Amino acid sequence: MLKGIANAFRIPELRKKILITIGILALYRFGAYLPAPGVPFASMLEAFQTAAAGSGAIAVLNLFSGGALSRVSVFSLGIMPYITAQIILQMFQAVIPSLGELAKEGESGQRKITQYTRYLTIGLALINAIGYLFLFKSYGIDFSQLGFPEFIEDIVIVGVLLTGAIIIMWLGEVITQRGIGNGMSLIIFANIMAGLPSALISSVKTSSTGTVVTLITVLVMIAIIPVIVYIERGQRRIPVQYAKRVVGRRIMGGQSTYLPIKVNTAGVVPIIFASALLYLPAQLAVFFPNVGWIQFVANALASGWVNWVLSVLLIVFFAYFYTSMVFNPDETADQLRKAGGFIPGVRPGNATAEYIKSVLDHITLPGALFMAILAVVPSILFSITGNTLMQSFGGTSVLIMVGVAMDTISQLESQLKMHNYEGFFK
Repeated sequence: MLKGIANAFRIPELRKKILITIGILALYRFGAYLPAPGVPFASMLEAFQTAAAGSGAIAVLNLFSGGALSRVSVFSLGIMPYITAQIILQMFQAVIPSLGELAKEGESGQRKITQYTRYLTIGLALINAIGYLFLFKSYGIDFSQLGFPEFIEDIVIVGVLLTGAIIIMWLGEVITQRGIGNGMSLIIFANIMAGLPSALISSVKTSSTGTVVTLITVLVMIAIIPVIVYIERGQRRIPVQYAKRVVGRRIMGGQSTYLPIKVNTAGVVPIIFASALLYLPAQLAVFFPNVGWIQFVANALASGWVNWVLSVLLIVFFAYFYTSMVFNPDETADQLRKAGGFIPGVRPGNATAEYIKSVLDHITLPGALFMAILAVVPSILFSITGNTLMQSFGGTSVLIMVGVAMDTISQLESQLKMHNYEGFFK
């Protein structure tokens, strides 16, 4: 492992990508601690902690922002507006034919969809910024620290939060294009990891048995990591045979290989998307902090049996939905046919596409259910024990952290092997 890291820094191009990624994540964490102008930091933090203790929705929103929301920092909105915009655009691709055709146009089409995603992100971020302003004011905090009229101070805070969301979107795209790994996933990873020390301390202080519960929780989290890795690396290998062809005086083909299909093709995207949708009502509820039934619905969707049931259903749905977006059986069958390959016992063409689709449907369900169970069980245990570590670092957080780490390491591994170096693992 250490030799692989050393080799990565020997390659100038790869070293530059790693340093860009680390630098952007450090810049992001700095912005998470930089308060908006005119915000009374100490009183705001105290008021937010009191509110979060009584609202599971607010606590989770703060977790996904890496604690930035509780500080009313420049990056309070976090990455959620960008994720929500991506969900909406990807779902629209399946509903609106023109968007679906645009996605198939290759790089030029993807650039247009990315542009639409950016515009939608700005709109959602503006709505969220105004909503959070209402939420902060409901705590009775005086924001007129700069001596300006109240409406000017409100415009400044909303403008700062909106600008912060745009910067986060840009930082995530820079990591994806010029760094290592997926920028959106790495920012969420950094947010979750940033809250680990405080969650451990809070978990120990919750009760007289807090240390014991925390130790057991940490051991279970460590023990579950190999299981997550096993599922993430799991594949169904479909045998493929290539027919012999005579090219000039040479006989080509005739070899046997396999088509690897991952058990969890969608990775951690279903969990991220499901979490974003479930906590969207909590983001909308900040517009109406004093309306009881709206707060009740937001909290019900953020925790409790309604959240558990919807989490399972949404994770399974997004696992199938995202898999269908990234893996096209018809294209795979067509590529096999053009290369002279076939699956033994299956006719080329439509029959091969149907067979691949059937295999994909069968293996996606176990992976999706595994993710769903791992995401829901810690929340159930938290409702029983009240241990905050289970709430902050339950199955969802562990799955995201392990999944993002594996994806990033895989990208580094491929870059190392491309430059004729050994990877991280032999």
